[in-house]
Amino acid sequence: MRKIILVTIILLQVCSMKGQTSLKEIGLKAGKYEVGFKHYTVNDSTRNYRIHNEFNNRLIKRPIPISIWYPTTKTNNISSKLTVLDYLQVLKEEEEWKNLPNYFLLDWFKDLSNTPENKAHLTEKTTAFLNSKPLNEEFPIVVYAPSYQASSIENFSLFEYLASNGFVVISSPSRGTDTRWLEGATTKDMETQSRDVEFLIKEIHSYKNIDSEKVALMGFSFGGLSNAITVMKNKNISAVVSLDGADRYNYPVLEKSPFFNLDKFVIPYIHFAQEEIPKEVLTNDKIPEELNYKFQLYDSLKYSNVYRYRFHDLTHSYFSSFGVLFADRDKRQDKSDEKIMASYKLLCQHTLQFLNATLKNEENAIDFIENSVVENGFSETLISKQTKKAIEKDFIYKDFNDLAYKQDYQDLISLYKKTIAEYPNLQLQEGMLNMLGLRLSFNPNKKEQGYNVILLALHLYPKSANLYDSLAEAYFYNKDYPNAIINYEKSLELNPANQNAIDRLKQIKQ
Repeated sequence: MRKIILVTIILLQVCSMKGQTSLKEIGLKAGKYEVGFKHYTVNDSTRNYRIHNEFNNRLIKRPIPISIWYPTTKTNNISSKLTVLDYLQVLKEEEEWKNLPNYFLLDWFKDLSNTPENKAHLTEKTTAFLNSKPLNEEFPIVVYAPSYQASSIENFSLFEYLASNGFVVISSPSRGTDTRWLEGATTKDMETQSRDVEFLIKEIHSYKNIDSEKVALMGFSFGGLSNAITVMKNKNISAVVSLDGADRYNYPVLEKSPFFNLDKFVIPYIHFAQEEIPKEVLTNDKIPEELNYKFQLYDSLKYSNVYRYRFHDLTHSYFSSFGVLFADRDKRQDKSDEKIMASYKLLCQHTLQFLNATLKNEENAIDFIENSVVENGFSETLISKQTKKAIEKDFIYKDFNDLAYKQDYQDLISLYKKTIAEYPNLQLQEGMLNMLGLRLSFNPNKKEQGYNVILLALHLYPKSANLYDSLAEAYFYNKDYPNAIINYEKSLELNPANQNAIDRLKQIKQ
């Protein structure tokens, strides 16, 4: 049996006992939607990959197994719901043992063990239907990054719960750069998983039932680390959820990335942490004590609203469905199965509220994530919370240009007056406006927008001979000679030595 143990992230499970849990006892109440599930594999032709278990040097295009959960049409065929064993067929494919006999499943893969309790899980019914038809409407999307070398389905119960409440969830396994195996939680491993997440972000555009403007990232353990760097590389993400993510534990790996830039992390971020690690475990397993209190990413973020929860009845393994169902219990630190299942349920519910608030803008959910845990009806012995509000980031010319672009560069002087009242330190440089205006003006489909940009520049710099000359050039290029003449003459009034204006006026008269 292969056991991959990531030091300081996955706590050593010694002095173990067997868990007795079930999906039914977790007690997640599904939302109003039925849930569909589909699994397929596509290839990333930009990267090479080798099947480790084939023991040869043959390279193939990088396979990206994809699991997706989604709201589906209602059905009364309860017998066709997936079982846990059905999900484990996906695990066999992703672990590159597709033809492994089922009776080897619990002996072969990490995080599973062959016990009567775990065998009982295999026949449990889930809430998802295989390959059912998606509803014909758009839903927000959650892109999930699994833990270290884990499967796309490791948190299937949470995914089904979110899909039943009006979200699509898409996931692919955590894989190494060249083979199934990662190097050991390195920056290279993180970058590879980040590229896989970006591949999924691209993949969602092929679906008609996904609102690609409402994208959240979610990751467990090592997946939280890769999501943090993905946020710094991409602007089209609205929120990020970290399930006891390594963005807390392995911050130096994050800092080593060439894409590391905290100023680009400007979206709502929520981190759910495990209970404090007992001193006995810290000592015996040689885990740094600072993991109980140090959280450098949380402390360093300035421009995003940050929410930090600690679940006092959960250790690291139980932030996933697989962990709750299959992981061996550690008598030194784990609570009872009842408390583990209850806390996992609360974790799922808090995740849903955060996503409802950030992707759906639901008022009740917004209140929930802003309230204290006591105000939401929970004891602080069960959950504790810290929050940190974003500070206002400097509003610069690029931000103004984004606003101008959204209104197709119309009514720019009014937009500027409104913006400068809110951001009095905003500076729009003459040269930037001049270049942007000319660039648009030379595009036949954007000439009016280009004129508007230069006219805004002249509103700010009314004595600029160069701007009048540029506006005249824009009119001249588009064969609007009367307006070109007017503006060349205005440029000459301010700068009689403007040879370009003199030459252009002669050219027009000829």
